[in-house]
Amino acid sequence: MQIDWLYGLIGGLCIGTAAALYLLVNGRIMGASGILGDVVDGSAGRSLAEKASFLAALIATPAALVWVFGGGQTHATGNWAVLVVAGALVGLGTRMANGCTSGHGVCGISRLSLRGIVATVFYILAGGLVMALARHGLGLI
Repeated sequence: MQIDWLYGLIGGLCIGTAAALYLLVNGRIMGASGILGDVVDGSAGRSLAEKASFLAALIATPAALVWVFGGGQTHATGNWAVLVVAGALVGLGTRMANGCTSGHGVCGISRLSLRGIVATVFYILAGGLVMALARHGLGLI
């Protein structure tokens, strides 16, 4: 029986719960790219420990779940150059859009933020176009 959809459901519930708890506890939107940016560029200030803890949990939680339950299959490319360039472009895009999927997609859409909805529509469209070009046009993936 195919239950891959269940992993997406559980992951979505985890992200939504984390976003709600972050807002409830801190009174701020959980934007992972903004939190990472604040830690990297030194602007986190007094909230450095809180933000670093959030980032550590963001990395450790899936790693622990993979260790306990095993990892799922991915269809990511084995081409490291493509992965590095893709990661850099995602980072650049989150800075240009002042947010990422957690800030605009999860928190923005749930608050009916026009800015979050528009940003999400555009980055999903851009991601689809880049994927189609990289796979079918350039044969990279």
